[in-house]
Amino acid sequence: MSVVKAAQIGEGFVGEVPHVAHVNTVFGVRGGPVEAAWATALATPRAGHVPFVCVLRPNLPVQPMTLFVNKAAVVNDLHGTLTWGAAQAGVAAGVADAIAAGAIDASTVGDHCLIVAVWVDPAATDAELIYAHNRAATSAALAAGARGEPSVTAVLAERDSPWNPYFIPTAKDNA
Repeated sequence: MSVVKAAQIGEGFVGEVPHVAHVNTVFGVRGGPVEAAWATALATPRAGHVPFVCVLRPNLPVQPMTLFVNKAAVVNDLHGTLTWGAAQAGVAAGVADAIAAGAIDASTVGDHCLIVAVWVDPAATDAELIYAHNRAATSAALAAGARGEPSVTAVLAERDSPWNPYFIPTAKDNA
């Protein structure tokens, strides 16, 4: 494999409400627009949203350098702990899993950077589920991005029946 020339964008969704993980990934080359977005996001925190470098453990940032961006503003101590603890650990492990599986070329991680936008439901309470779901969703998002998925065919096939755990349409919505 080689250095990625264009940004790879992926999406992963794992679990059930309120312990669902929904991550979006943007993977690209250092010195390009993904790195510019990475640095800008890190340098411009706002209330409830403080991007930070993802670590496997303190003083061991995951490679490629990964910026964790929370999609849900932190609402209380537990939500903060789940976001910065369990979800962040899950994202870090998911990135490492993606490298181990070949979705990210281990020989070129230093040439790339990654942004991961992460949803942690404020109603979540189970750290182990948040960890496991974010690990799986991150790895899946990176694999999908590397494959260029979803295909237009897959999107068009589902255009009349959208749903997610926070919106399940009634029969009249699909008419």
